[in-house]
Amino acid sequence: MAELQVEGVITDILAVENGKTKAGKEWSKQLFLLKTDSEYNNLYCFEVFGDEKVANLTKYNKVGDHVKVVFNVNTNEWKGRYFTSLSAWRIEKLDAVQAEAQDTAQEESEEDGQGLPF
Repeated sequence: MAELQVEGVITDILAVENGKTKAGKEWSKQLFLLKTDSEYNNLYCFEVFGDEKVANLTKYNKVGDHVKVVFNVNTNEWKGRYFTSLSAWRIEKLDAVQAEAQDTAQEESEEDGQGLPF
């Protein structure tokens, strides 16, 4: 399967959630929202799972950061119901210069006719 990734701006970082597994092992996760420039389907809710990833999310990222998120899609079943989550496993900051360069490259490829949908 190809690597899933999306770029956007972090709009919110939600509170840390904690719990225990059936075996009594403690866990923690944190959700954050990312908004892209796309016209449709432009809001994503990602989760990071585990103490280290939760600590790194709040330590290195803040609301307003422009980032690229690499993630997996996970689905779990519980009592005949299915729950899907977007699990972020890498978050890379994109600086303004890099973001502008990518936008310029995309515009140039569209002008060359390579951005056509057919």
